[in-house]
Amino acid sequence: MPDDKTLPMARAAGTATKRTAAHLFVVLEAGRPLAGGARYELSGIDEVVLGRGAAREATREGKRLIVRIPDPLMSSTHARIVREPGGFSIEDSGSKNGSFADGARVTKQRVAAGALLDLGTTLFTVQHDLPTPPLSRASVDAAALAGRELGMTTLLPAYAAALDKLGDIARTGLFVLLLGETGTGKELLARGVHGRSARTGAFVPVNCGAIPENLVEGQLFGHVRGAFSGAARDEPGFVRASDRGTLLLDEIGDLPKSSQAALLRVLQEHEVTAVGATRAQKVDLRVIAATHRPIASLATGAGFRSDLFARLAGYTHELLPLRERMEDLGLLVAAILPRVAPEGAATLTLELDLARALFHHDWPLNVRELHNALAASVVFATDGVLTLAHAPEALRRATPPEEAPSAALAALTPEQEAQKEELAAVLGAHAGNVSEAARVMKCSRMQVHRWMRRFGLDPAAYRR
Repeated sequence: MPDDKTLPMARAAGTATKRTAAHLFVVLEAGRPLAGGARYELSGIDEVVLGRGAAREATREGKRLIVRIPDPLMSSTHARIVREPGGFSIEDSGSKNGSFADGARVTKQRVAAGALLDLGTTLFTVQHDLPTPPLSRASVDAAALAGRELGMTTLLPAYAAALDKLGDIARTGLFVLLLGETGTGKELLARGVHGRSARTGAFVPVNCGAIPENLVEGQLFGHVRGAFSGAARDEPGFVRASDRGTLLLDEIGDLPKSSQAALLRVLQEHEVTAVGATRAQKVDLRVIAATHRPIASLATGAGFRSDLFARLAGYTHELLPLRERMEDLGLLVAAILPRVAPEGAATLTLELDLARALFHHDWPLNVRELHNALAASVVFATDGVLTLAHAPEALRRATPPEEAPSAALAALTPEQEAQKEELAAVLGAHAGNVSEAARVMKCSRMQVHRWMRRFGLDPAAYRR
């Protein structure tokens, strides 16, 4: 991996908030899945040479970046990625096993942003205009992220900056609100925040949607013996159990309205009164709330108290869905495999078809779905090889994005024609910036890339 002397820290070439840069990602080494991934910024790089080496490393020689991967199926000089007007192309260097783009063998071909490149058993992708904060490191390897809390790591430069800010917030007493789709890892991230907080108490996770409404206050605030039928002994409740620690209120949007006022008082007064008790007890409380629901919208209506929302939202962090961070696939696989195969993870490898399917799947259930898919594949692995044949059916249906269009474009439906026109207009309005197009169209960058391939649209044609 290049160090700061080889590839200096990236700095802004314009306004910090609008800086974008091209990056090469090592997404996943199927033969070494515990190696994780890597990222190399391509600013000032005209040529990338990819080949086999004794270890994963990258060195810069002028405007050339040389990336070595310890993949026995890669040739010593396997392929080149060359900068050209508006993007990059890949050229196979006469390799023994060939170079592939989205599953098709290539000799020389323009590289569409976000396309999956596989050389040997290693997956790569190139992003042309990724949002890149001015102080982002020019290169990051998974090895440099070892030891960080699970959920607090990423190779994406903008998301890394957001996680760094969350890490700074973790050291304060500020309440945190985590937003994200189901399965994105909100509890893992909350544990990471607690781990960085230096708070000496316990981390106590509570799923607000899983507690029956009539038991919510007794579970949260505790109760004394005899407070209600079945209360055979005093119970401290989740709030007191997290004293000097962190209380995670997961799915806070499902908290009954009748309990919201009582929780607000606890947060304001830093004291809790158990059900059936007459005296309040002080608590040193740090709350992280999480939800997949549009809680800000709920707070403007009748579904959630706006004053409780304001109290909980001291700092808000939104988790990316997995489809928006496929460049992190290797990081996630490397973190998950030791959990689902604690004794044999170091010897596991992935079949190339499975690795490709992992990249092309849409992951509607996010990291939780990835965890389950790997766990199921491990059960059926033969000789330590995870294969596509034993993966869940949804994963087996994952296919590469559509190839560049041909005469079939003439058969577009009226809806597809309208979608093509909308995408072209958005790309034109934002000078071909795919990230901005995805934001405006409220979809993932990968989805924009798929539409561009389907409709034959090249973002370079819109760049001024």
